[in-house]
Amino acid sequence: MTWLVWRQYRASAAIAAALLAAFAALAVFTGLHAASVFQAAFGACLPAHTCRFPVDNVPLDGGPVGFIIEFTLAVPALGGMFIGAPLVAREVETGTGQFVWTQGLTRRRWLAVKVGWLLLAALAWGGAVGALVTWWSGPKNAAYANAFSPGTFDVQGIMPAAYSLFALALGIAAGTLTRRVLPALGVTLFGYFAVRLAVMGWIRQHYMTAVYATFSIGKNSSPASGGSWVLAQGFRGPNGPLAMPNGDNIAIVGNGFPVSLAPQACRAFASPGRAPAEGKLLSCLTSHGYTQYVSYQPAGRYWPFQFIEAGIFIALAAALVALTFALINRRDA
Repeated sequence: MTWLVWRQYRASAAIAAALLAAFAALAVFTGLHAASVFQAAFGACLPAHTCRFPVDNVPLDGGPVGFIIEFTLAVPALGGMFIGAPLVAREVETGTGQFVWTQGLTRRRWLAVKVGWLLLAALAWGGAVGALVTWWSGPKNAAYANAFSPGTFDVQGIMPAAYSLFALALGIAAGTLTRRVLPALGVTLFGYFAVRLAVMGWIRQHYMTAVYATFSIGKNSSPASGGSWVLAQGFRGPNGPLAMPNGDNIAIVGNGFPVSLAPQACRAFASPGRAPAEGKLLSCLTSHGYTQYVSYQPAGRYWPFQFIEAGIFIALAAALVALTFALINRRDA
């Protein structure tokens, strides 16, 4: 059975290996250039630990190569569509499945061997892509301090491997459920990105309880620094967070506080742009209980977040594989 799987997928394996080799060559060539740019920009301050990150005026995003790096987010979906979806659906459409399953080979063994090898291949492919992208992004991660950004977090570390497992399992389950290749392709594509967007937009930020901090209204920097993921920030008054006013011509002091929100007792010092008056205004606001606040996920939670999200997608993949086995073992499968 293993030999049969190899015969069926050796062309796909050769294409995947060639694409991975080309991507690796591109990543290594441009990654070494990015490393030299980073060293030229920060080589003097790194040994003394005096570099001030994030810095966004150093060209480390890779240009067109950066777009290719971000496009790797869609690679798992392609694997799920064109490898996973036809696995069962094509056999049912062409009727070859009934022939295979009557030759002394049970459905469960047929599915276990094929799914096992394909999941292993997806894990290896995703792991290789994730390792290359993580290495390539090293200088950019250090300079930009944006490891939690959606276009960065999702294509680095162990996430590509977890997404690949999920997408392939989703494709196999969709093909088994619909029994048609084209509908399975659509279900896989929509399902993959729907789940990914839901996790990225609403679920990820709640993996761990966010840190909430208040600090002086006169400070220009917050505790959420060094690559932290800022979820919310603003100003607080004596009665809670303040709603920022709308409009383009709002007078503000140096730290961005809208003068219109100052209490009446501090309005006498409301002279934006004048340092002495601005300092007195901020002192007055502090004495009346005004502060700044920030809600954030610290940068040190990056790897815990990676493992939590990878665990979610691995669990989803396992559930989809179990569903596939349940469907394929039905008499009318």
